[in-house]
Amino acid sequence: MTDVVSDEQALLSRLRAGEDAAFEELVRTYSPRLLGLARRIVGNDEDARDVIQDALLSAFRSIDRFQGEARLGTWLHRIVVNTALMKLRRRRRKPEESIEPLLPAFQSDGHFGETFSPWTKSEAADAVLSRAETKRLVRSLIDQLPESFRTVLLLRDIEGLDTQEAARVLDTTPNAVKIRLHRARQALRTLLAPHLQRGAI
Repeated sequence: MTDVVSDEQALLSRLRAGEDAAFEELVRTYSPRLLGLARRIVGNDEDARDVIQDALLSAFRSIDRFQGEARLGTWLHRIVVNTALMKLRRRRRKPEESIEPLLPAFQSDGHFGETFSPWTKSEAADAVLSRAETKRLVRSLIDQLPESFRTVLLLRDIEGLDTQEAARVLDTTPNAVKIRLHRARQALRTLLAPHLQRGAI
């Protein structure tokens, strides 16, 4: 971890000095993972490449304002997420759909309308996603989640960011991330349930 931080600090110094080779290293080091993140948010390769290009250009222009309060990778994640979300908003121009229909409902006696077992580590989105035969299905179901819930699920369960990192990327509080992630997981479970019952997963 210390080596990673040292490498980032050295790269940051070179970027601030305006080295072309440093920018090339930034692109080479971070682009593959960031491209995957952008693709999962915007849904296609062409828009994802546009997002990465815009995000890296924005990062390069604002590198002097980066205070180092977060890791360089986390800062780049935040820029990519914000750039991708802006592209989605321009593309859709409509209010985000409610997640409520996908959450467990209460019956008149106060009990849940559906009973789900607790969300276990083996059922976290990244674990399910790792099974080749379910990858396409789960990705398509995640795409059905409202934007803000889909994004937090991607950052936490797919990208592996911890709660604090995800909060910084999304410019929100850790508690808001926890609540949104819990609701996103519940909604994804609802979407997965018919496929589980049919034995499709």
